[in-house]
Amino acid sequence: MSSTDEQQKKAGVATLALPALTAMVVGSMVGAGVFSLPRNFAQTTGGLGAIIAWVIAGIGMLMLAFVFQNLAVRKPDLDAGVYAYAKAGFGDYPGFLSAFGYWASACVGNVTYWVLIKSTLGAVFPALGEGDTILAIAISSIGLWLFAVVILRGVREATGINTIVTIAKIVPLVTFVVVLVFALKADVFSANFFGGQGFSDGLGTQILSTMLVTVFVFLGVEGASVYSRYAKRREDVGRATVVGFLSVLALFAAVSILSYGVMSRGELVGQRQPSVAGVLESVVGQWGAVFISIGVIVSVLGAYLAWTLMAAEVLFVAAQHSDMPRFLARTNAKDVPAPALLLTSGLSQVVLLLTLFSDDAFTFTLKLCTSLSLVPYLLAAGYAVRVAPGRTRELLVAALATLYTLFLIVAAGWEYLLLSCIVYAPGTLLYVRARREQGRTAFTRVEIGLLVVVVLGAVAGIAGLATGTIAI
Repeated sequence: MSSTDEQQKKAGVATLALPALTAMVVGSMVGAGVFSLPRNFAQTTGGLGAIIAWVIAGIGMLMLAFVFQNLAVRKPDLDAGVYAYAKAGFGDYPGFLSAFGYWASACVGNVTYWVLIKSTLGAVFPALGEGDTILAIAISSIGLWLFAVVILRGVREATGINTIVTIAKIVPLVTFVVVLVFALKADVFSANFFGGQGFSDGLGTQILSTMLVTVFVFLGVEGASVYSRYAKRREDVGRATVVGFLSVLALFAAVSILSYGVMSRGELVGQRQPSVAGVLESVVGQWGAVFISIGVIVSVLGAYLAWTLMAAEVLFVAAQHSDMPRFLARTNAKDVPAPALLLTSGLSQVVLLLTLFSDDAFTFTLKLCTSLSLVPYLLAAGYAVRVAPGRTRELLVAALATLYTLFLIVAAGWEYLLLSCIVYAPGTLLYVRARREQGRTAFTRVEIGLLVVVVLGAVAGIAGLATGTIAI
């Protein structure tokens, strides 16, 4: 046993058995997105499309989870984050794009939390709308920067916050599923099975349209592999990944599919976010909406704190490895990466302001967040393919994960790919600065070609927004 393992054993850290590991996996994947599933699915598909979408997403995301688990075992020296795999496999600039995309995805994801909170409160205070009114944006902005100030003062974690947040997420969702199982109406579900009256989209179109939603709720699946060091037995990590993932998949699928059995698809589309609250209220009355809303607010605030810290940490660690400018590796007197935190809050603020111009703020931020995460996932899966030859099972898993991620990029559509380029292009300035600090040439010939593609994509994206070809 290594000295690190011995220290962990003495500290009581590496003592988690299978049930505890499984609980950690579940807690890391169940976030705020699940509370929005009934409306998000109803907007694009019926019951059959939802079932097929979850089967595809379940297999694809499980392959990605195995990719991260396998890489954590095969390449333990690559511990700087998900982006380290992209850098090792494809070079410095792709590695930077992976790090920047992962960070930007987290920042945009944080905006979905504020939109969801204000939409939840909007049921009581109409001036907040669905989280996209001027008042809602102003209050969210104040909250965003208050969190930044609190973190800057050294509050990196609160004792027991993870337990409280996990209970706030799981209990309302399990209650929702149990209630809907008994309230299910066979005739309503049957009418919604193919989309309902007046719904003409083909099944393939329906499934493609749900893909980004399924990925959004699974963001964080890569976190399962980090629990390896806590396990009593190494073999429990793989089991916890499978059991935890399948439990979460069952919960997500149940929340979305059972909703088709209590309300028509049109009624589901008309629900405000969090739509789980409206669906439960239709069955049990107003207390159901209040119950879900309290759970959402507690859950989202806790998740926002955790993801803000995580996003800042991505920049901080990348800067420590010379993949970001040095100023992002600085900490304040409280040992908080202040520049990284301020840049994180700054991007979240910009995206929050953009929601003023969106027809559906929550869906826009959800899809942009997911689209930005696809580049890091694709490059990690591609790297797994490169290091897997000779290991048939790992090669098959990596190949399936790569194909699934490419499928997601196609499903996202060119609009969100171009919007992602608008984020990536200016971010490249950070890469250029980091390279100059090291006295190194910014780009290789191949990387210049990649830069041209990113810049052209950003120009096309801006032109699309200006002409109305791309709508947010």
